[in-house]
Amino acid sequence: MTDSKARILEQVRGYHQENERRGFTPGVTPIWPSGAVLDEDDRVALVEAALDMRIAAGVSSRRFERELAKALGLRKAHLTNSGSSANLLALSALTSPQLEDRRLRPGDEVITVAAGFPTTVNPILQNGMVPVFVDVELGTYNTTPERIAEAIGPRTRAIMVAHALGNPFAAAEVAELAEAHDLFLVEDNCDALGSTYRGQLTGTFGDLATVSFYPAHHITTGEGGSVLTSNLVLARIVEQLRDWGRDCWCEPGEDNTCFKRFDYQMGTLPHGYDHKYIFSHVGYNLKSTDLQAALGLSQLAKLPAFGEARRRNWQRLRDGLEGMPGLLLPRATEGSDPSWFGFALTVLPDASFKVKELTDFLESRKIGTRRFFSGNLTRHPAYLDRPHRVVGDLANSDTVTGSTFWIGVFPGLTEEMTDYVSASIREFVCGTAN
Repeated sequence: MTDSKARILEQVRGYHQENERRGFTPGVTPIWPSGAVLDEDDRVALVEAALDMRIAAGVSSRRFERELAKALGLRKAHLTNSGSSANLLALSALTSPQLEDRRLRPGDEVITVAAGFPTTVNPILQNGMVPVFVDVELGTYNTTPERIAEAIGPRTRAIMVAHALGNPFAAAEVAELAEAHDLFLVEDNCDALGSTYRGQLTGTFGDLATVSFYPAHHITTGEGGSVLTSNLVLARIVEQLRDWGRDCWCEPGEDNTCFKRFDYQMGTLPHGYDHKYIFSHVGYNLKSTDLQAALGLSQLAKLPAFGEARRRNWQRLRDGLEGMPGLLLPRATEGSDPSWFGFALTVLPDASFKVKELTDFLESRKIGTRRFFSGNLTRHPAYLDRPHRVVGDLANSDTVTGSTFWIGVFPGLTEEMTDYVSASIREFVCGTAN
């Protein structure tokens, strides 16, 4: 490192320390439901990459992919520009002609849940397939293997489900179900990085898994995500789809790593056509950059500590709200150890208050709330005229739509903040009961 770079980076550390926000004033300081926790090492990593003008995918991206795959015990990770893009790539990979008879085709069915985030479902429709919606449990906010089994039909080819708010669904049982029926399983692990089910990390049960690095998530690169797998065939397809659909695997700035760049015969192209410009899939450009990857590497080292903070904050809220009338408190799926994304609350039908009254009260105290994402997706205008199938009555998804919200547990929250949140909820609930 040059002396001038070292001086700049030391100034960056000083700048961060001078501008670090301190102190909490109840009712004045915002308590966000989610957010990135960024320290001086993160700021230095980002600035150093910028000083080196690493503005495209390069050395940091490749290293981040290796370290991320290693952290989850998987063979391959491919960085993307968002978790939503990761979901699109994961499902699109299953349509590849390279999978021959196993490939997914337009009109095939993919089982998913009605209550969640749209980007778990959108890739199904974007690939011309039919989402099959099943309901969730209240309390865990996940679906169950029984509901999924009931939804399997003659055209079912895959299951694509997210772990709800960091709480794992019964991934081992769902993976067994998928194997028994020759179905692909895609784990949307965007809200659950670091969670475990039966002692195994989520994101390692399916054929493919996705994560998001948006600032709300467990670690951040600003915008970003990844597709992970131990299936090398699927990994190669994901890479091709992400990188314009090209057949070549040379890194940017590299040529002829296969030593036969001008010796291929593919499609009906003339023999020797430049392999760098041969396309084997109808793909996209969904890559990330070294700027984002440099930040991701710094964040990844903090993932275990972030997970423990999320668990502590969740448990502190759970203990502080135990026994509150009119509220269904969340619970972990049996056999799981969630790295929680948020703390869900459902206002019960016999409560003396409505969900909006409670969330309005919390927002008036600068306590941020969020609804449970889309609630019942089948009720949104975007999906009303789209082909889909529903199994069950989606009653719990409707309850989630009308009565469920969540509050934050992310590592940026202090014990004082968390206690203020639970005290505010107790004050409101007890006040309405009188």
